[in-house]
Amino acid sequence: MSEECDETEILALLDDEYARAILGETSAQPMSATELSDRCDASRSTIYRRIDRLTDCNLLEERMRYDPDGHHRSVYASRLEEVRVTFEEAEPVLAIERTETADEDVADRFTRMWEGL
Repeated sequence: MSEECDETEILALLDDEYARAILGETSAQPMSATELSDRCDASRSTIYRRIDRLTDCNLLEERMRYDPDGHHRSVYASRLEEVRVTFEEAEPVLAIERTETADEDVADRFTRMWEGL
């Protein structure tokens, strides 16, 4: 995961139809880039570019799916739960709620919960 994106980058990303489609499709279940390409009716290169941007903004996380035959592949899951936009002094302010990551441990969850109080 890279550093967080600023509000302008996230708003621009959410304005992109393919980014929104990827977040929608992966909110129900993790999907591979090939599955997303089919579901979003976009080329794989388009899907990979949006995956990179969504991952950079910490709105999507990569996970590993293991097949019974021993092969594995990357799948992607949405981390976005809610976006609220308010305006303060004529500037948009985003409040973003994300899901926990698959590898977040109990201590990290407790710390995040404590910081949210």
